[in-house]
Amino acid sequence: MRQLAIRLGAIAAALTLPLAGLVASPAQADGYERGPDPTPTRLLGNGSFSVSTTSVSSLVLGFGGGTIYYPTSTSEGTFGGVVLSPGFTATSGSYAGVARRVASHGFVVLVIDTNTIYDQPDSRGRQILDAVDYLTEDAPSAVASRLDESRIAVSGHSMGGGGTLYAADNRTSVIKTAVALQPWHTDKTWPGVDIPTMIIGAENDAIAPVSSHSIPFYASLSGAPEKAYGEVNNAGHLIANTNDDWQGRLFVSWLKRYLDEDLRYEAFLCPAPSSISLSDYRDTCPG
Repeated sequence: MRQLAIRLGAIAAALTLPLAGLVASPAQADGYERGPDPTPTRLLGNGSFSVSTTSVSSLVLGFGGGTIYYPTSTSEGTFGGVVLSPGFTATSGSYAGVARRVASHGFVVLVIDTNTIYDQPDSRGRQILDAVDYLTEDAPSAVASRLDESRIAVSGHSMGGGGTLYAADNRTSVIKTAVALQPWHTDKTWPGVDIPTMIIGAENDAIAPVSSHSIPFYASLSGAPEKAYGEVNNAGHLIANTNDDWQGRLFVSWLKRYLDEDLRYEAFLCPAPSSISLSDYRDTCPG
């Protein structure tokens, strides 16, 4: 087994969230803290870590290769991992912006290519699970030395978001949380998902309308110990390809809280953030 991440503990400073209209009370730092104390400005942009990339061959078993984005730093211990699937007809390169953003906040991010660009959600979910195995067992040494193989999240966009729900429903023990971006799936009910899960929808999504996709998915997550639904105002289906700032803020905050177990980020999720950039936000408000 590769070396597990070293737990760090500290007391976080009081956080002020002017963009959210929220003042956070001091929280006991916990989990796998990486990076400086969060602020609204930092969460709306790239993080503090420099990022390198490496390619994954299309000859790997189970999925179509891809690109890994990872922090270059080795001074703060290892990092949690994220496997992200593209949407229908898309490739890994379409998500370079969001992948680099997430990695810069202290995560190893594998954006996969699928076996064909036409693969359906369940196939993409199986490929996500195969990519999790690759990342935790066969990643290049530069990545492996920075990865905490016991802490993995799954994610994806559109049909890849539907695949994310499938992967979460059929997860291995190392998968700790999930974030689905504008997910699309014909199955609207996911009560078997039993990990913290965030759905990020887009208000003006005409391909996966939130009324028939994201919101029903969120409502069906009865087995998830915590869940959240964030809807980006005036956004369309391809928001994940444009690396929207508020989508990035929600994505990173959720990963920090539920993959890194970093309580400094809880105030960015609960109480619900309020902004003209969000047309809807719902959650179970972890205590």
